[in-house]
Amino acid sequence: MTPTAPTKTQNYTGPLLIIGALFFVFGFVTWVNSVLIAFFKQAFSLTSFQSTLVAFAFFISYTLMAIPSSALLRRTGFKNGMSLGLLTMAVGTIIFIPAARSVSYPLFLVGLFIIGIGLTVLQTASNPYATILGPRESAAQRISFLGIANKLAGILSQIVFGGLLLSGANEVIGAASLEKVVTPYLILTGVLVVLAGLIRFSNLPEVSEEQDDIPADALAIHDSVWQFPNLVLGVLALFCYVGAEVITGDLIISYGRAIGFSNDEAKHFTTYTLIGLLAGYLLGILTIPRFISQQSALRYGMILALVLTVGALVTDGFASVLCIALMGFAISPVWPAVWPLALNRLGKFTKLGSALLIMGISGGALLPLLHGYLTDAISPKMAYALLLPLFGYILYYAISGHKKTSW
Repeated sequence: MTPTAPTKTQNYTGPLLIIGALFFVFGFVTWVNSVLIAFFKQAFSLTSFQSTLVAFAFFISYTLMAIPSSALLRRTGFKNGMSLGLLTMAVGTIIFIPAARSVSYPLFLVGLFIIGIGLTVLQTASNPYATILGPRESAAQRISFLGIANKLAGILSQIVFGGLLLSGANEVIGAASLEKVVTPYLILTGVLVVLAGLIRFSNLPEVSEEQDDIPADALAIHDSVWQFPNLVLGVLALFCYVGAEVITGDLIISYGRAIGFSNDEAKHFTTYTLIGLLAGYLLGILTIPRFISQQSALRYGMILALVLTVGALVTDGFASVLCIALMGFAISPVWPAVWPLALNRLGKFTKLGSALLIMGISGGALLPLLHGYLTDAISPKMAYALLLPLFGYILYYAISGHKKTSW
């Protein structure tokens, strides 16, 4: 049966709760990277650049697998694709066990890469699904709801893995401590397999990506996804955003360590960033689109992010850390706003457009590497100056980059 677009009278609560559970899962798996970066840096005696290979291995899969994921979803549909993505993630998490036993950093990176492949399929399916599953003008509100599940999972991952891997280890963590990852990753593997089965046999409906109310003659003039500048510019906006999110979230623990905080103190810093993101998502649910548009929220958030970046550069100690953590609140409108803006009126190109946006997540692979290099070559503080052009571009997109829907 051909899937049909949902109507505005349909109840989306059940499907959104299922998608929310998926966002919780990949939020937990993604945000634990902040602890792994700090943990592996000490366990394997790595430089800042080498430790950020954790983020590189995880996020580079989005670039390599986004287009194949789009092709896969065209064959399997959204629901089966999500189930397959969860099973792929389970393969990656189980690799952590032999990696720990053999004390192999490269094997850990392989596991992270495979987890990223599974997440690529999940992200390629779930983000446009949430955008399509209801009126587009409230899409940012729905994605904000899903973002809350994502960030709550991130906070939980910091409590569980931060407490397990970093507590009481103020100076050096030996390679023998790698055994600590075995039990939690065995449990995580089991959870992913169970969720894959639940999704596969759930009543999650298929929806059509061609639901946009676009005149036929308007679609007829587009024979390529590259003819939508709101999408092309949106991909670059997400590239900048994910890189900035990883730098402010995953690398803030290492930053705290570099400026003199102990592991017991620094292990909480990513949680502060996540609380900021969570607060921003909650505010978005309450105010978008009732009191403020998606575009305006994006614009004001980037102005605040630029101010906080300057604050992080000119202050020291916990004040500098706090400025970085508060960027979580400032950047919270980006992900929910860019998706509906970038996918607006793409019609039959929506799945491919979603894949291209997922490729933008590679900013989380490449920009932290640059940040790590600048940390080693110049200073941990000045490495955060990299955020200024990133936020500047997203501000440009918020002001003008999304307005055109055709060249």
